[in-house]
Amino acid sequence: MRCIQQLSARVAACFLAALLLIPGQLLAQDKYDNTWTFSVHFENDLFADTDQNYTSGVKFSWVSPDLTRFRDDKQLPHWIYPYVEALPFINEPNRERNIVISMGQSIFTPQDIERTDLITDDRPYAGWLYLGLGFHSKTETQLDTMEIQLGVVGELSLARQTQILVHKLRDISTPKGWQHQLENEPGLNLVYERNWRHELGSADRGLGFDIITHAGAALGNVYTYANLGFEARGGWNLPQDFGTSTIRPGGDTNDPVTKHDPRRAKDTSFGFHVFAFADGRAVARDIFLDGNTFADSHSIDKERFVADVAIGAALIYGRIKLSLAKVFRSREFVGQPSKHRFGSITLSYTF
Repeated sequence: MRCIQQLSARVAACFLAALLLIPGQLLAQDKYDNTWTFSVHFENDLFADTDQNYTSGVKFSWVSPDLTRFRDDKQLPHWIYPYVEALPFINEPNRERNIVISMGQSIFTPQDIERTDLITDDRPYAGWLYLGLGFHSKTETQLDTMEIQLGVVGELSLARQTQILVHKLRDISTPKGWQHQLENEPGLNLVYERNWRHELGSADRGLGFDIITHAGAALGNVYTYANLGFEARGGWNLPQDFGTSTIRPGGDTNDPVTKHDPRRAKDTSFGFHVFAFADGRAVARDIFLDGNTFADSHSIDKERFVADVAIGAALIYGRIKLSLAKVFRSREFVGQPSKHRFGSITLSYTF
């Protein structure tokens, strides 16, 4: 618990650093460089006519304008430096940097939400309510992300209340087994991911193709895994970013990297592309299957390897990017009757 309190203090310090840093940067940059990107992510399996497993996810994220070295910015108080400089990649030369602030909620349920008894051969009811603080270090072809997620699993995640309210508003069956959900537990994740963007064919304007590869890892009492994947894109006026991601740690990759992105260019306001995405994870811990860390709770044997495959399309108009995808997820636990699928929508606004 002491470790969690110390890391929470670091998260708070870094959030304060972000708030103090950004105003100085806003005054110093060209108006086409001085852009925030705000994204709303929504995922739900109702798009695939199911209501089970990973059943819903919502996330809001803000990516700051490109930043210079933290130590060079006079807006930062000196006591912040040790916290910021303890993170990797922050002060590498010849790179731009961003601060990412996010908040979200994820909901997990068994297949039969009509049952009131404990379903021992299916996954637990669970919710995850969290805040995230991420740091980007990037070039036009490489993005390094370090993220800290801090939140809560259990009744305090408000997952039960959220799902019941949505089901009532939609006039569909109310889930009846939330009394068996995981116990309250603070959650802490440390995440690192690197993305590489490889251009194929035309780059700045017109028809273009690219491939974005990624590799990373997460460590914490909520998730511990190593992941590897890619995204292939093709279309008209491709965005100069690092792709479209599902809701996952380290997945805030929507912000434009260069002035050639249609959302930042002075003379381009339209783009369209299709994409295919895949991510594979070697899972050491998943609290939503393994159960609580510090208390007895319902759990089920997890699969050690989980893969997501998605196909989708994205539209850019002006400063807006809208991405739609259908995601197919392999079995996550032993005895799961079938693979899972859900829809994913991401709406981003660069301003």
